[in-house]
Amino acid sequence: MSDTITVKLIENPGGIADCPGFKTAGVACDVRGSGKVTLDLALVAAEKPCSAAGVFTLNDVCAAPVHVCQEILSHPGVKVAGFVANSGNANAATAEQGMIDAKEMSTISQLETGIGSPFLVCSTGRIGRVLPMGKIKSGIAEAAQKLSESEECSLNAADAILTSDTRRKVATAQFVFEGKTVTVAGMAKGAGMIEPNMATMLAFLATDLEVENSALKNTLVQACNKTFNRISIDGDMSTNDTVLLLASGKTGLVPNEHPDLLQAFRDAVFMVCDALAEKIVGDGEKVTKLVELIVEGCKTHADAEKVARAVGNSLLVKTSWYGSDPNWGRLADAAGYARVGLQEPCFDIHYDDVPALIGGKPQDSKISEWKAIVSKKRFRITLNLNQGDGNFRLLTSDLSEAYVDFNKSE
Repeated sequence: MSDTITVKLIENPGGIADCPGFKTAGVACDVRGSGKVTLDLALVAAEKPCSAAGVFTLNDVCAAPVHVCQEILSHPGVKVAGFVANSGNANAATAEQGMIDAKEMSTISQLETGIGSPFLVCSTGRIGRVLPMGKIKSGIAEAAQKLSESEECSLNAADAILTSDTRRKVATAQFVFEGKTVTVAGMAKGAGMIEPNMATMLAFLATDLEVENSALKNTLVQACNKTFNRISIDGDMSTNDTVLLLASGKTGLVPNEHPDLLQAFRDAVFMVCDALAEKIVGDGEKVTKLVELIVEGCKTHADAEKVARAVGNSLLVKTSWYGSDPNWGRLADAAGYARVGLQEPCFDIHYDDVPALIGGKPQDSKISEWKAIVSKKRFRITLNLNQGDGNFRLLTSDLSEAYVDFNKSE
């Protein structure tokens, strides 16, 4: 964190509209074919072509929009006009037609906005269905006419990217440098199929700093590795995961020319990503508990990650959380099958700050306190192997029967 510049998340964020240099719109074009008037297409355009960077899913089944974004961003120094994103249809596993449609979404956005630079493209929703391009084209045309710097349009865009989410997800961080307010604003979607690398999620960040592509990419990768790549709901990796970061340059400030400014920018990007990541886990499909899982005292960070993912993705562990059952034995079992050389006489477990296991010995006098903690909507569990300095933090959730009911027809 910067020692000289204070970076803060703002209250009541307005999404991308908080960041000067961008216009937004969200419209309804019935991508799902349900006939319902639901916002399902977002368009964000920069005042002038801007720098951009992206981080994407590692799934071998990779959606067409991901390929299109990767191809656009593969050109050094490329400038983009913004991005277009639809919900209700992932445009994944759609063969050659999917690529044609994703590229056309970029082209239509250029034509309708009159901006010559390429638009990045994202989609989210059901896999294996071809996009209804007639509706998409009409939606892009309507969105281009509605582009605005207003908060209302920005929040419409944040709503338009949602699928099984129950609420919009926006976050903004700001700080002051040389008398100028610097902003990093973001919006995201994600509620199910949440497991790194990243999740079934889209996240879009914007800054008004002037940052070249490689520096944007470096900052974004660092932030994603500590936030979006450390959340899990159901252990499934999506086909469409995308995080984009665009820089309008509106402030005229160049982070690479000022070490303190660069660090503050990195802090702001991290804070926005972290806030959005927590909103995603907290809004998991039929989730009732958000659990901060901290693993420490491992021989390596990689070992700590193995333990965290074994525990955080255990169905037995997740269902016990749903039942408000402080069954630390399931935690110990999952940590053991991570196979990192855990030694029972050195093993500690805490619920929040209350010990459940110390040096391999149960602390049964604390049962009522454990129960009270795991009955809360958000709590922390710490596993300490006391074998080294390796550590890892994972945001995860419980698993309910409602999750099964919800997804059996999705």
